[in-house]
Amino acid sequence: MKKVLPLALTAVAAAFVWNAAKAQSPQPPKADADMQKVLDAHASLNPKPIDKLTPAEARKQPTPADAVKKVLTQMGKSTAPEPGVTMKTMNVPVKGGSVPVHIFTPEGAGPFPVMVYFHGGGFVIADTKVYEASPRALAKMAKAIMVSVDYRQAPEHKFPTAPEDAYAAYLWTIQHAKDFNGDPMRVAVGGESAGGNLATVVSMMARDKKAQLPLHQLLVYPVVNDDMNNESYKRNANAKPLNKAMMGWFFKHYGGDPKNPYALPMKASSLKGLPPATIVAAEIDPLLTEGKQYADKLKKDGVAVDYREWSGVTHEFFGMGAVVTKAKEAEQYAADALTKAFAAKR
Repeated sequence: MKKVLPLALTAVAAAFVWNAAKAQSPQPPKADADMQKVLDAHASLNPKPIDKLTPAEARKQPTPADAVKKVLTQMGKSTAPEPGVTMKTMNVPVKGGSVPVHIFTPEGAGPFPVMVYFHGGGFVIADTKVYEASPRALAKMAKAIMVSVDYRQAPEHKFPTAPEDAYAAYLWTIQHAKDFNGDPMRVAVGGESAGGNLATVVSMMARDKKAQLPLHQLLVYPVVNDDMNNESYKRNANAKPLNKAMMGWFFKHYGGDPKNPYALPMKASSLKGLPPATIVAAEIDPLLTEGKQYADKLKKDGVAVDYREWSGVTHEFFGMGAVVTKAKEAEQYAADALTKAFAAKR
């Protein structure tokens, strides 16, 4: 005869199953109100899960930058680029072709210090246009020229194309800085996410090839490792706009050698001799743990590091200063670090 569990026990069993399922799919930390507005705006644009798409389809999805524009519109504010910075496009020769660079110049006489900037997008999606708010803000705040590089992307151009393009653009910038009113002796590197990876990899390549070292490296939640079972990957496995499944999709398409430090800088035997670094981190981000670990590794190897984490904000918050308070703080923090680094070289 089949036993029938008492209703109370059935409820307990159901609760256990629900809690177990919840434990397997943890909820990320709560976003600040202004950050949540951006997340809600992005959700309203009906983006499809990136990890379920082809790269071509993924590149057509609405972006966090689109969400920022929607929030600005809802607030009755202009979506036009912030004034005070001009932009022009040039082409840089690279192995097998050329790539565009977008040069953002602040108002003033110059010559200006320069930062070579690399956008995010997991080495697969996005471009300077999507990330334009970041180099514009930094150009204005740091009174520096930003050279933003549209490096070639995977899977059409797998690793090591992106770092090779990034390094070629860095060398080109040093050689041609005077052509656009820049100071070739004051050149830094920076970037967000995959772009943060490229910034520190360019620094490693310059060190290894005994070229002119960047003055500074600005690393905004950089991709530096492939440990997808660390603390922040677990806590933010289902975060928005970046989650664990998306990172697996990016790694698959990028095709980087997991043992090569030019693909994953945490795998480097030594980071000695790299330029001083400023690292920006976000609480609601799978990449949080590795960013802190990279800061610790840099310090251990004798590199000066300023590291700061912002709570209540997500991956991609940097550059959202028009609508997210802590994004404006992070942009100013980065700009102040650059200003200090550039002033020390005068």
